[in-house]
Amino acid sequence: MAHRTFIRNFIFLSTKFSRHKNYHNHRIFSTTVPLLNKKQIEITFVKANGERDTVKGSIGDSLLDVVVNNNVDLEGFGACEGTLTCSTCHLIFSKKDFDQLPNKATDEELDMLDLAFELTDTSRLGCQITLTEEMDGLEVKVPATINDVRA
Repeated sequence: MAHRTFIRNFIFLSTKFSRHKNYHNHRIFSTTVPLLNKKQIEITFVKANGERDTVKGSIGDSLLDVVVNNNVDLEGFGACEGTLTCSTCHLIFSKKDFDQLPNKATDEELDMLDLAFELTDTSRLGCQITLTEEMDGLEVKVPATINDVRA
């Protein structure tokens, strides 16, 4: 989403301030994989009431991105937009999935998790989990309540 906004703004600014009105000579280069070519995997969010939302997410996106991009109804989820200043994207993993996560929690993430409700040994913040192909079929539990420490 941010990538498309950047391109749109770049084109607007380059055409607005161009000395020549020859717009078709502008080229946009990207170093990322085009959105249409990104492999997608399935993730299931299990809410406290037992409701299950199975959605698709692109490899390289965070679990917070998956919730936002798929309009998953999780009230207050990701209030800080992934800046690691709240614990609203707190998720609980199974022991097996938790042990297979590619990276361990940083000290900053652990500090935020200390403030989360329903904290477990397999808790992580969704904004800090980047999807990999091995996560296809991942199932995560969403706690019943959230704690936005910024409030």
